[in-house]
Amino acid sequence: MSRPIQIVEVGPRDGLQNEKAVLDPAVRAELVMRLEAAGARRIEAVSFVHPRLVPQMAGAEEVMAALPATSGHSRIGLVLNGKGYDRALGTGVEEVNVSLSVTDGFGLKNQGLGVRDQIAMLDAIVAGRANSAGGDAPVPSLSATLSCVWGCPFDGEVSVGQVTAIVGELARLGIREIGLADTIGVGDPWSVTRKIEAARAAAPDATLRLHFHDTRNTGVANAYAAVQAGVDVLDASVGGIGGCPFAPGATGNVATEDLVYMLERAGYATGYDLDALIETARWIGERIGRPTPGALSRAGGWPR
Repeated sequence: MSRPIQIVEVGPRDGLQNEKAVLDPAVRAELVMRLEAAGARRIEAVSFVHPRLVPQMAGAEEVMAALPATSGHSRIGLVLNGKGYDRALGTGVEEVNVSLSVTDGFGLKNQGLGVRDQIAMLDAIVAGRANSAGGDAPVPSLSATLSCVWGCPFDGEVSVGQVTAIVGELARLGIREIGLADTIGVGDPWSVTRKIEAARAAAPDATLRLHFHDTRNTGVANAYAAVQAGVDVLDASVGGIGGCPFAPGATGNVATEDLVYMLERAGYATGYDLDALIETARWIGERIGRPTPGALSRAGGWPR
């Protein structure tokens, strides 16, 4: 199988945001550069959130300023609202990813907005982006990620209908890439297949990107199910670090090196250097003061 699978590296953002250690912007910029050297072509480098709420993400502008200009790479900034989007403009990010929730409970905890208000917020960002097009400065591309697609720590189970209703709204707004995130790691491969099929029907022209957490040891299995369902874009975090500070018990992401190992063994092309990823996972583990939870960072690749 020569089918390429794109892995979007989210370690510098979703990976670090839930760690106890607060790393300087220079260290976070070095992590981005190490990951790019290991093969990352799209990388969630920063989050434009209030530093009081997520101190691990403070200094997003400093991180971007420390990164050298490069071709062939896309640095992504996550935003939760219009203020974050305004901050992202002019920092050099090539993409802005807007985070929304499919449930009121998580939306109110994460960004102080219920579902309908989040859609209105995204609508305003889309309109502002359209008005900015044609100016002197390049306008970053725009994507959106839906949190809690498989379950909410406050509202419980999430139905297929809840997901498709919001996916349809994003399609109406012209969002070309829609992320479906298992924020608290409660999904299973069969429900992954069902929700992918439903989301694709609701937004047939959009690219689906899947984001799994390994909280309950199903992350890699869920990624496999997504690939089998035809998804070509997956998120992952080097070392399997991360989680969401606003979701109780939401531990790490699928480890990039574990995902690369599985896909490359099956013959899929990812463009990553597995040995460099493992080395980077161990490097960031030293910086955060604990071994990273990913399996490959402990066991190494195969064949050796």
